[in-house]
Amino acid sequence: MVARAYTVAFQGIDARIVEVQCALSAGMPAFSIVGLPDKAVSEARERVRAALGAMAIALPSKRITINLSPADLPKEGGRFDLAIALGLLAASGQIPATALQDCECIGELALSGELRPVQGVLPVALACREAGRRLILPRANATEAALVDGVELIAADPLLALCAHLRGEETLPPLPAATPPAP
Repeated sequence: MVARAYTVAFQGIDARIVEVQCALSAGMPAFSIVGLPDKAVSEARERVRAALGAMAIALPSKRITINLSPADLPKEGGRFDLAIALGLLAASGQIPATALQDCECIGELALSGELRPVQGVLPVALACREAGRRLILPRANATEAALVDGVELIAADPLLALCAHLRGEETLPPLPAATPPAP
């Protein structure tokens, strides 16, 4: 099964949508990330593995392939962790794949499963509004993203709470109100 999650990569100051395709297949267990990832993105497999382990979720004993499309767009930084983790959870049936269809995800994962803030949230929120998508992000980035009117935000601290929310088991606490910049 191939599950899809969405995130963004930056090309200059523009946020471009990246489709994170997660495939589980038979064969020797392995975890590969392809699609022009830099070192930080390639290391996501270790952060995702540790974060899921901290949540008592074992990776399936299958070949895991993560494709970051478009392949010719360089991907940099830890902001891809959340989309990779959610795509992997959807591919393994632990969250509904439909919960990710109209969302973009950004966030770095701590080894404990906590979501860490990332840079560049404002252009991501603007791109989400333009595409008519919701934005899933760390709670620490929510105030900045809320400055963009017309984008629905889903913010969490631990990945575990976000997964429960996406499965419909819990509701995440409300977001803080955005304070517009002073004139």
